[in-house]
Amino acid sequence: MFAYFAPGDRKFRIGSIEEVIPLPQKAIRISPRDPYIGYFYNMIAFVDLLQSRTDEAIVWTEGARNANPARPYLHAILVSAYALKGDVARAGSELAEARSLNAAYSCIARNRATFTCVPKICALREATVYTGLRRAGMPEE
Repeated sequence: MFAYFAPGDRKFRIGSIEEVIPLPQKAIRISPRDPYIGYFYNMIAFVDLLQSRTDEAIVWTEGARNANPARPYLHAILVSAYALKGDVARAGSELAEARSLNAAYSCIARNRATFTCVPKICALREATVYTGLRRAGMPEE
């Protein structure tokens, strides 16, 4: 099913996020029990969050987190989505989990340093992910 993941990832990395979601959705339809299904859920969730579809992002990220609970970035997506929805308590709980899994979630600056992107994606990330992380209490430095 990575035949669908790789093109989706490439589209994401060049900023064509509008074209990403159909690829992992097709992979999920073809192989709903795929051992890597969490990655497909994550791809959909992250694009949904970047496009400010927080309810959808939460649903997909919870599915991805259930498939891969040790992935800190999944907790971070939930932090942002929950905080953007105003659920700071749940966001705080997910932030604690992300921090326990990876020190990159100790502050915005450290997290930003781990992520490279094209300007379009960076701008969307600032407006959604980092806004949510700040609302959840993540410090700048």
